[in-house]
Amino acid sequence: MSISFISGSVTSPQGFSGEGIFCDVKRLGTGKGSNKGKKRDLAVIYSESPCVAAGMFTTNQICAAPVKVCVEHLKHPTCRAIVVNSGNANACTGLQGRKDAETMCKQTAKWLKIQPAEVMVASTGRIGLPLPMPNVRSGIQTVCAGLNATEEAGDHIAEAIMTSDTHPKQVAVELELGGRKIRIGGVAKGAGMIHPGMSPTGKRPYSMPLHATMLSFITTDAAIAKPTLQRCLTEAVASTFNRITVDGDMSTNDTVILLANGLAGNKSLKHTARDTDSKADLALFQEALNKVCFSLAKMLVKDGEGVTRFVTIRVSGARNDKEADAAARAVANSSLVKTSWLGGDPNWGRIIDALGYSEATVVEEKVDVGYSSPGGKNILFSLKSGKPTRATFEVLCKAVADPEFDLHIHLNLGKGEALMYASDLTEEYVEFNKGDVTDPASLGG
Repeated sequence: MSISFISGSVTSPQGFSGEGIFCDVKRLGTGKGSNKGKKRDLAVIYSESPCVAAGMFTTNQICAAPVKVCVEHLKHPTCRAIVVNSGNANACTGLQGRKDAETMCKQTAKWLKIQPAEVMVASTGRIGLPLPMPNVRSGIQTVCAGLNATEEAGDHIAEAIMTSDTHPKQVAVELELGGRKIRIGGVAKGAGMIHPGMSPTGKRPYSMPLHATMLSFITTDAAIAKPTLQRCLTEAVASTFNRITVDGDMSTNDTVILLANGLAGNKSLKHTARDTDSKADLALFQEALNKVCFSLAKMLVKDGEGVTRFVTIRVSGARNDKEADAAARAVANSSLVKTSWLGGDPNWGRIIDALGYSEATVVEEKVDVGYSSPGGKNILFSLKSGKPTRATFEVLCKAVADPEFDLHIHLNLGKGEALMYASDLTEEYVEFNKGDVTDPASLGG
């Protein structure tokens, strides 16, 4: 059975329910986001059966309280619920912030009659402000009383986690494993402060580059071993969420959580399995999870604050993958490159400049730069062997005029490759994020 996209979200897999409500976390009239009125701002996702859980968390050294709590709770053998709020990041809030994150777990556990360690918690919004806990406590009680498994509930969750997003982001897929139909559903938020670099523990792997919060919650009814689930999520995030950038700013709160309750009844997936069928099932599950994560990651970039262009940067021919990654990130986060994309300017000079200051080895006389349609094989080169091609400026402008295109960079020094998914940088982004210090209601997170 192939992987099919279906209408749905995190409530689509068997046994999962949820809901999102408004409980005035941001406080109406107190800054960007609150101008959306009574937008839902607190949500709970719940599984009727115990789940195994996997997580990926920000590697920012300034780490929000809910992330710290999640890293601890991920050690518990089972998980049943996720509670999340928008409008307040609960970051840089000291001991009280940690206590508040733990209280959110305890209150959710109380009303769902589960253990606090079986609850994951996430927050997104303005940094440095205490949570309005009376509102949050009341909201948790209300949302837990209204959990349901409808597609509408998934819509409400997607709305509740939004901050500067212009629209909700959710996806669901269906596939067959060992004759059993399984589903994977996901939801995400993020439009600014997007350059995730996540790991399972929040600690920086050696190979991780240093760089508004992105959050994603994914559910599945597949049966899968906990270590295998973590390996699958780590692989999926590495090739999707950790490959996107809007503004080069890594959040204090970036979180991806995946829950699997096994209600589909398939033979449990394990990386240690040796038989051909089990290996094939695991490979198909990984492919499906990758598709879910990529779909959500692409939505995040396309909904970046003021974004008008989605650019896939394809670097090849670096000395190794690490250098290819460095080259791709330098180009993806260059303000000059990003503003040229906004103007429809195929400015290879800015691109090769960014390559030159990256940590990758670059030889000017070997660099090729070109453009194609998304996923296209026909590349129109603006630069070959470090020299401009005969392609006219008008033709090159046409190649980068569409809202989505691929940028190809060949360093011709080795076999290293890397991908990044990036956006342009617009006047709207600056206007949205600068605010007005004489008007506190205009200031963002």
